Order: sequence, then structure tokens, then C-alpha cells
Amino acid sequence: MRATLRWAHSDLRTHRGEALFLVLATAGIVASLLLATALFGYATNPWQRVFTQSHGAHVWLHTDSAADTGKLAGLDGVDSVAGPYPTADATVSSRGSRAAVELRGTPERPSVGRPPVVSGHWLDPATPNGVVLESRLARALLAEPGDPLSLPGTARELTVVGVADSAEPRYRPGEQPGLVWALPSAVPDPGGQVIGLRLTDPGDTSYVVQRAVTVLGAGAIGEVSTWQQARAEAQGDNRLLGQVLGLFGLGALVAAGLAVHGAISTRIRGHLRDLSVLKAIGFTPGQVVRVFLLQHLAYALLGAVAAAALAEALGSRIPGRLGDAVGVWQGLPGHTVALVVIPVGAVLFIGATTGLAAWRAGRVPPVPVPRPAGALGGRLSGATGRSRGTRSAGPSGRPASAWPGRRLASGVRRVLRLPPAAARTGQLSGMARWALGLRIPPALVLGWHKAFTRRPRSLATVARLTLPLLLIVVAMSAWTTIDRFHSEPEQIGLPTTLSVRADAGLNERQTRTLLERDPQVAAAYPGVETAALVPGQTATIALRGLGTHQDPFPYTLAEGRAARGADEAVAGQGLLDLLDVRVGDWVRMTVGDQPQILHIVGRSIEPENAGRVISTSLDTLRANDPGLRPTLYELRLDPGAAPGEVADRLATAGRGHLDVHTVANPADGLSPLRAVVAGLIAVLALIGLIELMTAIGGAVREGERDLLALKAIGLSPRQITAITVTATGCTALAAVLAATALGLPLAHWLIDAQGRSSGIGAGIAQGPSALLMVLLGAAAVLCAAALAAVPAARAARRRLADTLSAVA
Repeated sequence: MRATLRWAHSDLRTHRGEALFLVLATAGIVASLLLATALFGYATNPWQRVFTQSHGAHVWLHTDSAADTGKLAGLDGVDSVAGPYPTADATVSSRGSRAAVELRGTPERPSVGRPPVVSGHWLDPATPNGVVLESRLARALLAEPGDPLSLPGTARELTVVGVADSAEPRYRPGEQPGLVWALPSAVPDPGGQVIGLRLTDPGDTSYVVQRAVTVLGAGAIGEVSTWQQARAEAQGDNRLLGQVLGLFGLGALVAAGLAVHGAISTRIRGHLRDLSVLKAIGFTPGQVVRVFLLQHLAYALLGAVAAAALAEALGSRIPGRLGDAVGVWQGLPGHTVALVVIPVGAVLFIGATTGLAAWRAGRVPPVPVPRPAGALGGRLSGATGRSRGTRSAGPSGRPASAWPGRRLASGVRRVLRLPPAAARTGQLSGMARWALGLRIPPALVLGWHKAFTRRPRSLATVARLTLPLLLIVVAMSAWTTIDRFHSEPEQIGLPTTLSVRADAGLNERQTRTLLERDPQVAAAYPGVETAALVPGQTATIALRGLGTHQDPFPYTLAEGRAARGADEAVAGQGLLDLLDVRVGDWVRMTVGDQPQILHIVGRSIEPENAGRVISTSLDTLRANDPGLRPTLYELRLDPGAAPGEVADRLATAGRGHLDVHTVANPADGLSPLRAVVAGLIAVLALIGLIELMTAIGGAVREGERDLLALKAIGLSPRQITAITVTATGCTALAAVLAATALGLPLAHWLIDAQGRSSGIGAGIAQGPSALLMVLLGAAAVLCAAALAAVPAARAARRRLADTLSAVA
């Protein structure tokens, strides 16, 4: 045991940098996996917790006031119902903020869909104008219990008495109205009603919705929302962050395992004589394997424990969503199990890859077998042996004069016009001789020759270095795609900046005149958005009519063409998947009790409503309903215009008749992803450094056997150093080229696959610019050359006795 510990201690002193990088890389990998687990838990469990606490309804149906919703309680699969409750659409204002809301008359706190109150109290008949706000709406209005709410255009005023969580779809400005619970007396003119259905089997949601629409009639249904839609919308960006962290964490774990495997394999090749000595003094193969295995397991364990301890102690203090996610995750039942299983799994994986390489060390024979060395691929050992006055035999019994090392020395001497040391029996490769004939410095030619002659070993080194670089290219592509959402929103389905809704106090002509009067409004597109029942009547989608035939809305198309003619439309990926249709198909939907048939001629990039949107012109919808008037206006601003300033001017000019909102950008919720990507790039860079140090160490050790031959043919220590530096730089350059060739298509595929799964659709991926890729390649090559320069220079200036000892 003492000998084992002394060997491990000596090896640690020799490879301190490699050990430090391995510990840091393991810590970064485990931290990434723990944060991914926290984000997955944070994305799912808060909504699930609210749904369970509120005894939530699986289906919410918005109907007209005349619908006989009492029949729904008797449907097969319906366990219990909530409501019906009278509803009215309204706009409320608090502290200068406005929001579209749904006032829901609730006489008493329901048993199904019972919102858990987080502050204040539930409705009290003693406060007839008291209301309870959904928590996200309350944050948007900056409202707290006791604050007044005004209804613009009326003299009414409401008082906030409580804030509650809800498992229904959350408030989204300009898209989804906020939920306000009020006593029935506070909803004097209801425009409809809503009923919630709690099912015995949540898997029967589509069937129950279809039966409910059949019982009530399609014309009575205004909108249908299900628990799956609410859960997916609640998970949102948190699940995406978890997927990104998990994907890169697993990729980094594989890269780290391969780097450790390569490091041990290289060190075994360089310490065959030492391992033979250990065998000769009594070490068993198992003890030799344990030396390497326990040593690297200790490094991995140290990094994993450090990451777990930091995540547990400081994870909740991370600013923003990551800190919130860790805080929630720490209170979940499976937190302790994950905190143990993930680090243990990472350590075991690294241990498995270590064991495969260490097993080779256990097979080293006690008596070393003579072997030709030759990092140059030309094997200069023959020249080395001759310089010592010996004629060693190779593995095949040939004399050293017939070895390829002698051929390389003779070929280099002849091309450089040096006196021949012996008759030429071999030659360099044709490309190497051609390069030397062009007077390319021999150090560069021999360095390139050294890097790629031993193909299996060279390809393995390039492959191990390519993996972290490939993941860095994918991470850079993710970063560039997020930047594109902000810098070029019109390219990812956001051609407009502001969304405006006008109340009944302004007609269409007055509203357009008011909007177009602003000097920074480039275009105002009138439109309407309504819920429509899909074929089969199992769900509702968003039917949108924007722009006119004379002034069409500039949709961002990823497939097909724009909708120009009558009954033509473009649809989002989410709608195509929901209806199982393609571009070119005709679809039928129901708006109220009127059918609408549209021809899908293109696929648009739709970041809203999970892509479940079909869009046409306002003129097309008016052909089916001549009395239709615009209810919203999408505004395209001049370049450089400040959306906030324009919105304030329009709200002031509208004198309370306009509700102006900034169009939500899905990238706004992905801002934590930038820090995540930066951290992942740092971890991957550490893994790449480990592999570079391994490659450099192996090249320097194997180059020691050729040092005498290189000096014999007249190369200076600086030229010998340049050979190793060039070989390392060529290896890094090959890895960069391979990572670029493989990483860019992989990044596009992964990002577009995420776009398709989220409903936005493919076509949003954006690769890094050519300048960034050149900078990445230059940084990798220069870093490799800089790391190789010092050890290569030391090896080139070694004393003759040390060189002879290395060759022995």
C-alpha cells in the first residue's frame, strides 16, 4: 500500500495541471447536471403542486350565456364540475398599468378549481367590489391586497382583497387575458359563462371535449382549454433550459470520460518501463490497475463532491430563474436522491472509462519488449541505435538499418543536401518530399508528418479533441440563435413591435388615423383573433386575420408562399402537427356556429400559442362575416424607434380608449440561457485543455526517442521544438475543422428540432458568423501551440545522457 501511495503521489506531482483540470471539469459537469435536474423539477412541479392543491379541472369550456351546461355533469368520464360561472371581458388599470382580464363571478370558493390564496383572503360578501387576482396578473399590475383597480371608460372601481395561484393558462399581455375572481354582483353584464370539468381519467381529455361540444353544440362553444395546454405553457422556458443543461452536461460527461481514457492510455505508453519495474518488484496486475483507477476516481470524486456541496449551499443564491429553480427543487421529495445519484453516476462513468485504460496497464509484462518508437511515423530509432554503436533488431528481426526510422533520416538528409549517413533504403511520403522540395521549413513538414502518420492513434486523439469543440460550436449556435431573436425579430415571426386594442369608443377609421398619425409608426395592420374549434371538436386554435389584400401582413415564412388569394392562409407548426396536415391541404374549422374553410399555402414561424395558429387576411374573414370589425392592430415601427416611448404616446393620444402592449419576444425568457451557455463553454474548454495536455505529453515522450536522429541530421533545438509545436497545432486544426463540419449541421438540427417540438417550427436556427468560427479555430490552434512550446523546448534541450536513457 505504501508503494502504491508513493507512486500515486509522484504521479500527482508530475501531472498537477492535468489533475486540477480534471477536478474542475468534473465539478462543472456535475453542476450542469444538477442544475438541469433542478430546472426540470421547477418546470413541472410548481404547476403540478397548484393543480393538486386546487383540485384542478382538466377542461375549461367557455360558452355563451344560453348554453345548458348542466348536461355536462352527466357525461361519461366526468367526475365533478366547477361552475358554471358568469364571465365578462374587461380592462383594468392599476398604478399606470393596464391589462385585459376575464371577470369571473364566483359566489363561493369552489371545491373544483379551488385557487390557493397566496396573500390576502378569499372573496367576502362584506366587500362586494372585492376581487382576487391571479398571481401573474397581480405581478403585471404591481397590485397587492388593498390596492384599488379602475375600469377605464367607466366609473367603477374594484378593490384587490387577495392574490391566488391558478392551474389555468396564465396571463400573457396581448394574448391571454388575466383571471379575476369576483362576486356575481361585480359582474353585472356577463357576456358568457365558463365551466370546469374534472375527469376520472385525464387521458380521456380529447374524448370528453368532443362529447361536450356535441352536447352543447359547436355554436355555443367559445374556447376550450385543457390541462395539457396549461402545463406546457407553465413549463415554458424552464423546461428548455433544463434540456439544454442536460444535453450539454451529458455531452461534457462523455467528453471528460474519453479525455481521461486518452490521458491514461498515453501515460501507459510513456511509462511502460516503470510499469515493468513495478511488476518486477512484486506488483500484481490488479494492483497496477488500482493505482490508476483509484487515483482518477479520487479526482472525479473530489470534483463531484465539490459541485454537489456548492449546488446545495449556494445554488439558491444564484440570481434569476436558476436560483429560484434550485430553491424550489431543494424542497421537493426527490431532491436528496438526485443530489446523490447524479454525482455518483458521473464518478462511476469516469471510473468505467478509467478502468478500460488501466486494464491495459495491468497487462504490461514484467520484462519490457523492445519496440520501435516513432512519433514521427518514420521511426528514427534506427539512427538513434547507430549513434550508440548498436544494431538493435526490430519486432520482425530486421536490422536497424532497414527500419523506417533510418529511411526518414536518410530522406531528410538528402533533401536538405546534408552528407549521407548511410545508403538510402527508404523515403518520406510523396507529399512530405514535395513539401520539402518547395523549401518549406523542415520543422513544419516533419511536424505535420508526425501528427498524422500513425493514423489510428492520431485519429483517436483528433476525435477526443473534436467532441468538446463540437459541443462548443453547438453552444455558440444556441447563443447566436438567441441573439437573432433580439436583433432580427422579423426573421423569427415577430415583424411587429406593438399590439393595440381599441374599445368601443373608437371606430375603425378613428383608430387607424390615431395610430398612423404617430411619426414613428411605419405601418398599422388591422386584424382580429378568435378561437376556433378544430375538426373533431377536440380543441381550440387561434384563427387570426391580419392585414388586407392591398396591405398584407408580413408573415415570416419557412415553407410555401404567402397567402394572397381568397381562402388562403398560413399556419404554424403546432397547428400542422395538431391537425396532421401539410402545406397544400385544406382545413375546416368552426367559429361559433359558422364553418371556415381555408387553404394552407405556407408554414409561418409562429412563436405564440405554441404554434397553434392559422393566419389569413382580414378580408378573407370578412367574406364569411361582413360585419366583422378589427379588434386589434399590429404596429411596425421605424428602425431605431423606442417601443416604450411610442406606446406611451399612443396611450396618451387614445385618452383611455387604447390598450397598448409590447409584442412578447420568446427570447426574453431565455436570458438565463446566456449565462448557462457561457458556463458550459468554460467546462468544455477545460476538457479540451485536458486532451491537449495529454496529446502534448505523449508527443514529447515519443519524440525523445527521435531526438538523437533529429540532432544528427542537423536540426537545431529550436527546429526540434517547432516539430512538436507544429504537430500539436495540426492536431488542433484538424479537430477544429472536424468540429465545424459536424457541429454546424448538428446545431441546426437540434435547434430546429426544438423549434418543431415547441410549435414554433423549423427555420429559426442561426449558426455563428464566419468571423466567430475563425476566432474559435485560431484560439484553439494558438492555445495548443502555446501549451506545447514549453515542454517541447525542454525536451529539445535535454542532455545527451538523458536522451540515451529515454531511448534505452
